[in-house]
Amino acid sequence: MVAPILVDEHPLDTLIRADRMPHIWCPGCGIGVVMRCYAHAIQLLGDDVDRHVVVSGIGCSGRVAGYMNLDSYHTTHGRAIPFAIGLKLANPDLHVTVFSGDGDLAAIGGNHLIHAARRNIDLTVICTNNFNYGMTGGQAGPTTPLGARTSTTPYGCPELPFNLANLLSAAGANFVSRWTSLHVRQVRKDILYAFRKPGFSFIEVLVPCPIGFGRSNKLADAIDELELYRERCEIASGVELDQLGIDLHGDRPIYVGRFVDRDAPQYQPIKLEGSA
Repeated sequence: MVAPILVDEHPLDTLIRADRMPHIWCPGCGIGVVMRCYAHAIQLLGDDVDRHVVVSGIGCSGRVAGYMNLDSYHTTHGRAIPFAIGLKLANPDLHVTVFSGDGDLAAIGGNHLIHAARRNIDLTVICTNNFNYGMTGGQAGPTTPLGARTSTTPYGCPELPFNLANLLSAAGANFVSRWTSLHVRQVRKDILYAFRKPGFSFIEVLVPCPIGFGRSNKLADAIDELELYRERCEIASGVELDQLGIDLHGDRPIYVGRFVDRDAPQYQPIKLEGSA
């Protein structure tokens, strides 16, 4: 018996390029879930799609720019944010979103990240954090938890990772939140909120990388990492920002939620007298 086709097209077919499927992501990877949240948020906003631009860097999440049916820019390693700043300054009416990973944004692109937050430029930055460089062999990155094993730290990472929420808050971002790919409604809601909020918004989403990171850290199946998030995640309420670091194998909670929501003035370029 052949199951009937209930619909002729997917509700997001106008925003996600079905002609580019199947995608390159590994089974269990959480990046596609976050891309769907992004597409759904655009749909809910109800804006003209031509007002949306997505900019990505290098890495697994960098493929998002190619899969979205929007004006898209797949940029050089670590340089997604300066490309995005140029677009926003050239046309302030655009909704410019940077969609990239923890390595691209916080390592080679780290200076661009903190200075864009310092300037409070009106961008939405979505960071899919899988704790490693998944596309190039599973090397340790700036968010790899202390003690985690990767291809470059086979005996455990000896370095403390960035607490991205604390870093972006200190740098000056107007909005900072963290969720996981289990928290689909919250991710979608925060992306939509960031579209409407002036200034720099940073949304970190913890996603499984079962091939590059999981299999070296007793999380070989994506469902194992999701189960860990289901058990350990707590909504941060009254937790100091410097306590938001992530320890995957310890006893402390993995805090999620909205950590920063302020209304500092967004960056406004000064027009020189006589300029157009």
